Amino acid sequence: MNAMILAAGRGERMRPLTDDRPKPLLDVGGRPLIDWYLGALARAGFRRVVINTAWQGRKLRTHVGDGEAWGLDVRYSDEGGRALETAGGIAQALPLLGPDPFAVINGDIYTDYPFEDLALPTGRLAHLVLVDNPPQHPDGDFALDGARVTTDTNTRLTFAGIGVYRPALFSGLPRHPLRLAPILRRAIEAGLVSGEHYRGAWHDIGTPERLRELDRQLHRSHPSR
Repeated sequence: MNAMILAAGRGERMRPLTDDRPKPLLDVGGRPLIDWYLGALARAGFRRVVINTAWQGRKLRTHVGDGEAWGLDVRYSDEGGRALETAGGIAQALPLLGPDPFAVINGDIYTDYPFEDLALPTGRLAHLVLVDNPPQHPDGDFALDGARVTTDTNTRLTFAGIGVYRPALFSGLPRHPLRLAPILRRAIEAGLVSGEHYRGAWHDIGTPERLRELDRQLHRSHPSR
């Protein structure tokens, strides 16, 4: 399975930290955030990783290169000066991701999720990883009915920004900014999305304060880094 890291966003809420670099190059726990993803994906057995770029994309390319340092084949989907949002970015990257299901990971989270466990059941267009609702998102996004994702308003969980998708979910989409949530909701309402509740470490690094807190936690748990 190939994987994609979403890294094209401007990171407005992280300013001024992102004024001179993309969010995935912010240091946390002694190394750039994207290094944690690349190492975890390599250990999980992934070989090709696609990274979409826009804001300060050249710096991301310079840091990651072709992925050889992690034993990966890294390709880039350049969105120019304007990011295409989540679904638009994935749609543009489809030729690099190939015809089979692929994993997608948001570039502004930290998790210890075991990526080797990602799988897409037969007959589903998407599989989503859901987590407990963090304080900044108390109402959640979706619910689970067994292994099926629903839009039930009760006992909602938060979408972790980790999923597996079939290319068909995005085929035919125009190459302009498109959000993922409406596309997922249509597939969920059609009964085509499975999911799981992950209870391990997960952090949404959306503000400088949350970045600093995660940095403190990682330095405590990885003191040698």
